[in-house]
Amino acid sequence: MYGSSCVVLMILLTISQKDLNIRQGNYINGFSIVLLSCFLSALLYKLKRRDLLHKFYLEDLVTERTKELQTANDLLTQEILERKRAEIEMAKLERLNLIGEMAASISHEVRNPMTTVKGFLQLLRNKQEPRDIEYFDLMIEELDRANSILAEFLSIRRTKPTMFQLHNINDIVTSTLPLIQADAQNNDTLVTVELNNVPDLQLDIQEIRQLILNLVRNGFEAMSRGGQLRIRTFTNNSEVVLAISDEGNGIEQYILEKLGTPFFTTKEQGTGLGLAVCYGIVSRHNGRISVDTSPIGSTFYVYIEMSK
Repeated sequence: MYGSSCVVLMILLTISQKDLNIRQGNYINGFSIVLLSCFLSALLYKLKRRDLLHKFYLEDLVTERTKELQTANDLLTQEILERKRAEIEMAKLERLNLIGEMAASISHEVRNPMTTVKGFLQLLRNKQEPRDIEYFDLMIEELDRANSILAEFLSIRRTKPTMFQLHNINDIVTSTLPLIQADAQNNDTLVTVELNNVPDLQLDIQEIRQLILNLVRNGFEAMSRGGQLRIRTFTNNSEVVLAISDEGNGIEQYILEKLGTPFFTTKEQGTGLGLAVCYGIVSRHNGRISVDTSPIGSTFYVYIEMSK
């Protein structure tokens, strides 16, 4: 472009200027202007190119730093959530320990007089007229209920050491299945079992059996008649998972946040200790419990680390 402009300029100067000396001066001036324009254009191009490269570099740098900050923010958010979850679990375990201390200190003293009262009521019942027997049956029934509540207290914090032995959780589920099926028949519900191959774990068989029964009975109570309860076992990374699913109406958020809290219950005849017992058992096995819930049902997941 500059060469064409220079040629056109020389032709115009040749045609318009007859004086040779002036024409030569104009040639020199024209070449100087063309050369200066060429130099300035090259310099401006170089500066513009450097500015564009710098802009693209800054955009890439900002994009890269933004991704790094987003990753760091995600990790920090996850860490905060994990810490908050751990704090909630610790607070829950502290409450369980407090209830357990209370249970250990008062249960023995309370159960002894209750046993004595029940024995005398049973003796007196046999001497009553038929119309009064039902009152004695009611009193004995209420004493049995109070005794069962104390038993749940003691289950939160066991006064005897947990007996860990190598067991397979599939075998525990299988041995507990007749009790589960009997409860299912009474509740007119269906039970399906899916037991996958899982390794043996250090377990207290009695506590795990109680854990399964408590979660299963909670599932039955959450469903209407004709529902289906599903029991599964499988592995997830380094953990063995027991999953118990129901087809109830789900758990509301405010209830979900208080699960496992002693004395918190939505049942008319409940004590709020069943799930507290479950959380205590899982804690003693160095495991954890998580819950997935929706309007079509809930699933309780029990995670226990594989034995090393």
